[in-house]
Order: sequence, then structure tokens, then C-alpha cells
Amino acid sequence: MKRLSLKLCAAAALAFCATLPAQAQSSVTVYGRLNLTAERQKVGDVSRSVLQNNSSRIGFKGTEDLGDGMFAGFQLEHGFSADTGAQTQTNFWARQSEVNLGTKQLGTVRLGNFTSEAYYATADYVSMHNHDTGTSSDAFYAYVGRNTNKVSYRTPTLGGFVAEAGVSAGEGAGERSYDLAANWDGGPLHLGAGYEKNGDANQFAVRALYELGAFTLGGYVQRDENAYAAGKRTTVRLAGMYAFGNNELHLNVGRAGDYSGVAGDSSANQYTLGFNHKLSKRTKVYGFWTKVADNGTIYGDFSSFAVGVRHNF
Repeated sequence: MKRLSLKLCAAAALAFCATLPAQAQSSVTVYGRLNLTAERQKVGDVSRSVLQNNSSRIGFKGTEDLGDGMFAGFQLEHGFSADTGAQTQTNFWARQSEVNLGTKQLGTVRLGNFTSEAYYATADYVSMHNHDTGTSSDAFYAYVGRNTNKVSYRTPTLGGFVAEAGVSAGEGAGERSYDLAANWDGGPLHLGAGYEKNGDANQFAVRALYELGAFTLGGYVQRDENAYAAGKRTTVRLAGMYAFGNNELHLNVGRAGDYSGVAGDSSANQYTLGFNHKLSKRTKVYGFWTKVADNGTIYGDFSSFAVGVRHNF
């Protein structure tokens, strides 16, 4: 009798649910990256062997269809050192913690903690070798914005063009930080621009990337003020990739000019030569040599020879 009652209750519940209007669908994705290199590094005159973490992370993201073309979403991302298991930043969700709301026709409003779109539109876009992580990452790009306490608006994509504008509240303890970005994709040509301002520090950069068969060529030019030192400075970076089969050859060269407010030579150069071999869509083995040659005292002299594995999930 008890089993019969349970079956009747279940049937009644199913019948009731069938009479309700269709509910919105939602999804949650778990993703991440483990990226480690064994390196022989040289800092000044001191050499050392290192197992180097390269921005390993785990994240959760999801969207919910609210109906009538509206959606809500979230993203949480935690950074950790894959070689030790320790978290890489003071706050657990420091890499990203945002909630967003939008429509395909009107764009998206984002609130929380997330990386500058100006950076993604310029420096990150041309760092093809290792996604601008680890010791071969861009040593000169002036990242002056603030990720936290941020509100931004992203436009819908129109004819390959998308823009985003954000502001980080000072909350009574500091000044507002501003972040502006624009991207345009037109076949093999990809263009971008970004601007950030945080107090008396600011930067503006433009980027171009062109795909020509097996070759991909890109670069950016940035003008910053009071980022690493006093005054203004111009930075130029060029990157190239040649792909053949499951392999990629990478060359990346950066030049940081003199700061106008620094006496003497404050320029520096960075060179990176890399090779990637894709074992699958998610896993690659790779090696690189990178060197920062500082003519002054801002960036330091550094070099590394590395081999590693990166796995995305």
C-alpha cells in the first residue's frame, strides 16, 4: 500500500509539472589548464633549475536562458601552482568572479572581478606562443587598470566589430579605474585597440594580426605614462607563427623605449623563440628560449630555456 501511495504521488507530481510552462535551460561548465615547464633560468649572473608554473587554473562558468532573448551568466576562476598545489593569488577567486546579464541584440552588462578587455584586445591577442604566461610572457606591456569592483558593458557583435567599456569603483579608498576596448575581425585580418587609466597612470595600444596560409603575423604598439617609471614610454612588439602539421614555430620580439622621466638609458629588449607540438586539441608539448636584455634597471636581465606540457580541460 505504501509503495502504491508513493507511485501515485510521483505520477501526480509528473502530471503537475507537465502542465507548467517550459522552464529556461541552464548549463554549467568546469574548465581549466595545467601548464608546467622545466627550466634553466638565469637572473643576472645567477643560474638555477626550476619547475615553473604557467598560470594553471580551474574555473566554473554557466549561462541561463531567461527567455525572450535574455540570458544570465557567471564565471569563477581560481589560479594555483600545479607544481606545489598552492594558490597563486591572495584571494581564492582572484582570477575571475563575475555575474552578467544581457541579450544578443542589446549586449551584456558584467559585474565583479575580471581581466581588462584592453589587455585582451592588444597584448594577449598577439602572444600566440604560450598565451602570455610564465617566464616567456610579455615583460613590457603596461597593465595599469584594476580588475576588482568592476562594472562594464559589452556591445553585441556587429559586422565583426565588438567594443567594451568598464569602470572599477574606488569605493572611497582610491580613484576609479577605466578600461576601454574595441575589436574587429574581417576574414584573415584582426584589429584591436585598448585604453586604461588608473590615477596618474594610463596606457593606449593598437594591435593588428594577419593570417596568411601557414603564417600568422601580429604586433602591437603601446604608449603608456607612469606605468613602470615616471614619464612616457613607447613599446613595440612583433610576433610570428609558422604552422605545419601538428607543429608551430614561434618568434616574438619586444622593444620597450626610454621613459621620458628617467635619466639615462631605460630601454630594454625581449626575444622569444618557441616550438609547440600538439598531441591533441587539448594537450601540447613545447619548448622555448626567452631573454630580457635591460639597458637600465627597470626590468632586469633574465633568460630561460624551457620544455613543458600544457593540458586544457
